[in-house]
Amino acid sequence: MAGPETDAQYQSTKLMPSDALFFTGIKKYFNSYTLTGRMNCVLATYGGIALIVLYFKLRSKKTPAVKAT
Repeated sequence: MAGPETDAQYQSTKLMPSDALFFTGIKKYFNSYTLTGRMNCVLATYGGIALIVLYFKLRSKKTPAVKAT
């Protein structure tokens, strides 16, 4: 069986949300150890992708200076 053999081993390696107090600065909000940190990373990624898509959809289209008749 791969992984911890007992629940005690699993609990000793698992970080709890209260462990986020050990992080400072930006690591407090964007980390891979807590569920909140992982959620913030995902939301930031999706938000960045959405902004890029909106930028290219909404940017002004160049119009020709003189229309051909």
